[in-house]
Amino acid sequence: MASPLSASKLVEILRAEGLTVHEVREWRTHNRNHKGPFGPVNGVMIHHTVTKATDASVALCYDGYSGLPGPLCHGVIDKQGHVHLVGNGRANHAGLGDDDVLRAVIAESALPADNEASTDGNRHFYGFECINLGDGKDPWPEAQLLAIERVSAAICRHHGWMERSVIGHLEWQPGKVDPRGFTMDSMRARIGKRLNAGKPAASKPKPKPKPLPAPKKPTVDLSKLVAAARSNPAAKGTPVTYSGVTVVEAALVDAGLLSKRYSDGHFGTATVDAYSAWQRHLGYRGRDADGIPGKTSLKKLGDKYGFKVVA
Repeated sequence: MASPLSASKLVEILRAEGLTVHEVREWRTHNRNHKGPFGPVNGVMIHHTVTKATDASVALCYDGYSGLPGPLCHGVIDKQGHVHLVGNGRANHAGLGDDDVLRAVIAESALPADNEASTDGNRHFYGFECINLGDGKDPWPEAQLLAIERVSAAICRHHGWMERSVIGHLEWQPGKVDPRGFTMDSMRARIGKRLNAGKPAASKPKPKPKPLPAPKKPTVDLSKLVAAARSNPAAKGTPVTYSGVTVVEAALVDAGLLSKRYSDGHFGTATVDAYSAWQRHLGYRGRDADGIPGKTSLKKLGDKYGFKVVA
C-alpha cells in the first residue's frame, strides 16, 4: 500500500527512467476524485485503447465519452514510446474487479483467476492506456513495449514494489482481453530485469501489507437490471447500461452458465440465455424462464455468489 504519487513526482520519475513525457492540458488537476478516493495505491494496470491515431486517442482518454467521463487513465503510451499524461488522481480505467487479484498484487504472489467484479480498481491502480487496436494483428513496436516496461519500473521502484505489482486489465476484470498482442508474464519479466539491474530487489523490500478488510457485498438494483435486460444493448464496445450487470454476469460465469467472453457488462442475448438457464435450474418453466431477472431468482443467485439485491 502506498500514497499516490504527486503530479510533479510522477513526471520526475518517468523522465528519470528515460521516457519522453507530454503533459496534456490541465492533467495535473484532472481526475474523478469527487466520485471516490484514489489510494492507497497497490499497483499498475496496463490496457490497450482499441484506437489508432495518437492525437485522437489521447483526446479520448482525457475527455472520455458519454457514459464514461475522463480521464480514462493516467497516461497514454503511443507507438513511439512517448507518454502522454492525461490524469492525476482517480481515473475511470479499471472498474470493478476481483478482490482476490488485489490481495495477490499486494502480496506480490501468483495471480488467481479473475472471476468476480466486487472491488473498486479505480481506487487502487495507476492505469496506462497503450495505443493499439487490440485485434491481435496490430503490431506492438519495441519502442512502445520498452516504454510500458519503463513506466511500470519507474512507479514500482518509487514505491518499493516488484514486477508482480503490474497487471493487465484482463487479469483484473472478468471478460476483459487487454492488453492483447503480448503476454503480461513476458512484460513482468522485462520489468523485473530492469528493476534488478537498477537496484537489487533485496535492497528495498516491500513492507508487509496489512490484511484487507473483508470486501462488502456489491448491491444489484433489480429494476435497473431488468431495464438493462429488456433493452438488449448492442454487443461489446458500447457504453455499459448499468454497472450491476457485471456483477450478475460474473455470478453466471461462476455458475458455469455464461462463457467468460460474454461477461462484458451488457445484458445481451448471451446473458439472457444464461439467466434463463439459471431460472430453469431453479425449476421455472415457460414465460417464468424467459431470461429476464425476477426478485426471487436474482436473490437466490446473489445468496449463492455473493451480492445483495434491492428491488
